[in-house]
Amino acid sequence: MVTSEQWDDHLEREIARYRDGEARLPDIEDPDQRQRQLTRMGNAAWGAGLSSLMLGDRARADVWFHRAVERYHASLDSAPPGSWGRYIGSLKCRILAGDWAGAEDEARRTIEARAQDAESPIGMYAAALAFLVLGSDGDAQALAEAIRTREDFPHDVADAVAFLAVGSDRPGYTAAIETVLASFEQRDEYLEDIPAADTVLVLQALAERRGLAADLSSPLLPA
Repeated sequence: MVTSEQWDDHLEREIARYRDGEARLPDIEDPDQRQRQLTRMGNAAWGAGLSSLMLGDRARADVWFHRAVERYHASLDSAPPGSWGRYIGSLKCRILAGDWAGAEDEARRTIEARAQDAESPIGMYAAALAFLVLGSDGDAQALAEAIRTREDFPHDVADAVAFLAVGSDRPGYTAAIETVLASFEQRDEYLEDIPAADTVLVLQALAERRGLAADLSSPLLPA
């Protein structure tokens, strides 16, 4: 189990990564390197936000999630096509900050970028999350069903998204999200080395708005 002191260490590391990226941010004459560094900064800010959330400091988490969104947005100006991870990151930040108006803005941005037409499962997943935020559950369900059968996407995550889109099968959603949580608990590596089940947190936030949230407990979730 990660102690509060260890979470403090994670937070300090992510803030240091962010500050280092800020100090070494290339100027606009090098747009490719700049967008890459902005993405790294966004990831570090995301890590700081998630660490703060795990420490129970929501106010600080919200500040860092907001910074992450700003960096992801700035990086998209020169990003290559199909950079769907940045759209997902922005959606996750808004959702975990409880900023649902902002999440709807991110969702519309994702749909306007045509993530729903992406060939990659990560793009389709971005669109599915966006449609869930916007309440377009039929569209979300269609995408979830499409990625459920892919070999290059976690089936348990697709299952959870599909049950959220149906909106009436709490036992089905609970079984799916418990499997997602178990997969996190079996991992050795995490995004930004932050040992937290961020996907579970996001899906649970969406489930709570639908009255489907499962009763979960794990060292990878906030107490």
